[in-house]
Amino acid sequence: MTTTAEKAAALTALHVPGDPLIVVNVWDAMTARIVARTPGVRALATASHAVAFSLGVDDGERMSVDLALSAAARITAATELPVSVDFERGYAPDAEGVRDNVARLIEAGAAGLNIEDSLDGATSALRPIDEAAARVAAARAAADAAGVPLAINARTDTLAGAPEAWGEAIERANAYVDAGATSIFMLGLGTEKQVADAVAEVRAPVAVFARPGYLSLERLAELGVGRISFGPQVLGLTLKHLAEATAQLTARGEYPAELGYRYEL
Repeated sequence: MTTTAEKAAALTALHVPGDPLIVVNVWDAMTARIVARTPGVRALATASHAVAFSLGVDDGERMSVDLALSAAARITAATELPVSVDFERGYAPDAEGVRDNVARLIEAGAAGLNIEDSLDGATSALRPIDEAAARVAAARAAADAAGVPLAINARTDTLAGAPEAWGEAIERANAYVDAGATSIFMLGLGTEKQVADAVAEVRAPVAVFARPGYLSLERLAELGVGRISFGPQVLGLTLKHLAEATAQLTARGEYPAELGYRYEL
């Protein structure tokens, strides 16, 4: 794959219900290279939380759009694999701004993106459904204008804020599919039944956020999930190992075996 359009088409095709795309989220060029070189990895995805924290900024669009785009460009330049960028709420107050920013994101090399329907990323407040769908449509319009079949993973936070609002969650999901989303990232799918019902009712592959104590990766595949990600937990995993190694070294303990890990740019 040499063009962004080819990578975007490949990324969309990797969202297969029952054979889910598993993305171990990255946040800079180095983590992108390490993950991309790992056997079995087919595509990469960023986590905005991890990207922001690596730059010393809080999550929730505290990065400027220019900072977010420059981070995305460094990551896409580090690998030949397709990269899906967590683009939060589009870094714009309206759909026209989303379209402009997504056009720039495609120029930065993104093959796909996440775009969410929350109002601020910190509360359970959501945009009106028509407005949220218009922003997904704006992302699709930018992709069409660029000739890139962008993989749009539209996120709805409905169940995360209101676990009982199943009907609204499905309505939103399918509205985003109709607006041009190629997969739906549903936060708050807490049970096996909810996962199975979402797979049955959403008219596109369903993406989930997996974590310790959740359904196993094998079970999620069996239920028909199309994409599994881990968000900023991968940054947590990395920092935990770093903290443990630091404690071991400063206590004059054994050299951690990972000090011998060989890596290249």
